[in-house]
Amino acid sequence: MTAKGLPEGSVAWMHEMGRLIGRYCLRPAFRVKVHGRDRIPTTGPLVVIGNHSSMAEPGLLFGMLPRRSAFLVKDELFRGFVGWYFPKLGQIPVKRDAVDRKPLLTAAGVLKDGGCVGIFPEGTRGAGDAESFERGAAWLVRAGGATVVPVATRGTLKPADGKRRWRPRVDIMVGEPFTPEIGRGKTGLEEGTEQLRVALADLVAVLDKWRLEHGIQDTRK
Repeated sequence: MTAKGLPEGSVAWMHEMGRLIGRYCLRPAFRVKVHGRDRIPTTGPLVVIGNHSSMAEPGLLFGMLPRRSAFLVKDELFRGFVGWYFPKLGQIPVKRDAVDRKPLLTAAGVLKDGGCVGIFPEGTRGAGDAESFERGAAWLVRAGGATVVPVATRGTLKPADGKRRWRPRVDIMVGEPFTPEIGRGKTGLEEGTEQLRVALADLVAVLDKWRLEHGIQDTRK
């Protein structure tokens, strides 16, 4: 039986187990501080947008959220055991560099069921500065009539020398929820996408400033 607020085929107990893994099994590798977790609405359609600089953010955010969530995840990860496990968690595969409406329609169904969808609109991993955005997030907000919560993460990126530090400090900052008006057509999506990009980029800047003020000089790593 499909878990409420998740895509078809998800299993409630497996989803909850995955959240526990994200919350308690990944975090010992980092020193994680979450700022503003209480800002996340616990009911109603919600789109969580995050910056993305490493493979750590999806798991950390998945475990940090106080409610069930379906994340849009690159389809390369849906192979082998993980490929069997991820759909049970309620995660949604997305093909990069391909036109495929199915993932967005699946995510829109989650929102219409009052659920939460997580997305990293930058697409592929980069510096995590939210400087480039894909339109999927704005389309979901418009289709699902959803509230948006930006979430900025810093501290997961491996240093330039390639050496992983011992339990690096990671900060996750939750922004204020807002409900943008996404207009019709391509123009509406473009304007809505820019609105979401600015909201996330501004939050990343706020987190960078906070880390500098508290003596964490390397804000990206």
